[in-house]
Amino acid sequence: MRVVSGQYGGRNLKAVPGTNTRPTTDKIKESLFNIIGPYFDGGRILDMYAGSGAIAVEAVSRGMDEALLFERNRQAIETIKQNLAMTKEEEKFTLMTGDARKLVKMHQQDIKENPFSLVFLDPPYKAQEVEKDIQTLVELDLLTNQAIIVAEIDKSDHLAEEISRMEQYRRVEYGMTALVFYQWKEQD
Repeated sequence: MRVVSGQYGGRNLKAVPGTNTRPTTDKIKESLFNIIGPYFDGGRILDMYAGSGAIAVEAVSRGMDEALLFERNRQAIETIKQNLAMTKEEEKFTLMTGDARKLVKMHQQDIKENPFSLVFLDPPYKAQEVEKDIQTLVELDLLTNQAIIVAEIDKSDHLAEEISRMEQYRRVEYGMTALVFYQWKEQD
C-alpha cells in the first residue's frame, strides 16, 4: 500500500496485520479520489472506520486541511499511528479511539464548529449500518453544504438512493467491493 498522489505521493503505508480489517486497494483509492477530486482546496475529512488510516492520509496528501479518524481495533490504531508519523505532519490528523458511532455523538458540538466536507465509511461488513451512519451525520448537522459521503461496501449490498436529504449519485464496483457516493439532494 502506498499514498497514490499529492504531497505524500509514493510514500509507503503500513497495512493492519491480520484479517480483522480489509485495506482499500491503491486502485480503489485512486478511483475514489478521481471521482470526487482528485485534489482539494482545504476541507476536513472524517474517516469513520479508519483501519490503516490510508484514506485520511490520501485526502490530506491531496489538499484537505485536516482529518479526523475513528478506530477501535488495537492493531489498527498502532498502524494508523505509524502511517500518520510517516507524513511528518501529525498535527493535521486527530485519531480518536473507540466506537465510531459513540464518538460522533460524544464530540458532536466540537464537530459542528468545523463540519466535514468529506466522509469515508468503511465499517466491518458484518457490523455495517451505513445508512444509519449517514442519517446520524445529517441529523447532527456535521456536514458542510458541499459534503460528499463515500461508502465502501460489499458489491452484493445495496444502499438506499436517498438517505436524510443525501442522494446517491454514483456507484462503482471493483471485484467484490462497491463504492457508493452521496451528496446533498438538490432542493426543488
